[in-house]
Amino acid sequence: MIFAIPLPVFNPEIFSTEIFGIRFALHWYALSYIAGFLVARFWFVSLIKRPQLWAGAPPMDRDAADQLLTWIIIGAIVGGRIGYVIFYNPLHYVDNPLEALAIWRGGMSFHGGLAGLVAATVLFCKRCHYSILRVGDAISVTAMPGLFLGRIANFINGELWGTPTNVPWAVIYPYGPASHCPETWTGMCSRHPSQLYEALLEGALLCAIFAYLAYRRGAFRIPGQLLGLFFTGYGTARIFVEQFRHADATFRTMDNPHGYVVGIGDWGLSMGQFLSLPMVLLGIGMFLWARWKNR
Repeated sequence: MIFAIPLPVFNPEIFSTEIFGIRFALHWYALSYIAGFLVARFWFVSLIKRPQLWAGAPPMDRDAADQLLTWIIIGAIVGGRIGYVIFYNPLHYVDNPLEALAIWRGGMSFHGGLAGLVAATVLFCKRCHYSILRVGDAISVTAMPGLFLGRIANFINGELWGTPTNVPWAVIYPYGPASHCPETWTGMCSRHPSQLYEALLEGALLCAIFAYLAYRRGAFRIPGQLLGLFFTGYGTARIFVEQFRHADATFRTMDNPHGYVVGIGDWGLSMGQFLSLPMVLLGIGMFLWARWKNR
């Protein structure tokens, strides 16, 4: 190994306090959610203030955008927790059902959160008679900073780490399970910073591409186009990065060290890849349908 980056010991809590015997703490992951929603809200409002970006009037006004944000926050948090319980640790929560409510202990699924966000958006748009596709396009663009911040928080927390590697940018985790590599590994245990890979691909790169399409290529004028690209882009990035991510303990066994949920011989799909594949197919279909309908 030529070089590796020792990961500093980050405190997952930004600050904590105790009031009347009850301990309150603000975690980096919670802050990433708060910051992501705030950035998305301000960017969303900025987009709807620019009618020249849209084919006709913007999809909604500022007051409706604030109401939509409330629906999205509830949908994303509830969906993210339910998704984690169902997809990643169902047997544990069958035995301990009340723990499914303990979201402060961590455990959120992106795909579950996305499903909750989509459900909340559809219900809100149906209730208030807004275009689901046009609102979805705006959400697709403004969601990227939140994805970036969430993965940075994962990195700070030392969770969702990557597989052992000797690449020059490998990270050495000073504590926890990530600091222990398999017995067959020689030298200091260093791993792919898979959280940063996701932050750069799902967050920064897609954000730059979508901003260019929205501001320079008039992408909002074809409803559903950006929404389809979001499903395709995120799903593709997630499938790629999962190759460098350590398998989830829930699915990893002696006979299945890679944690595949679907496998044939040495080939298989992790849970993240399995859930992202339908996203890619749906996104491609939605993009092609939007382009065809526009023609």
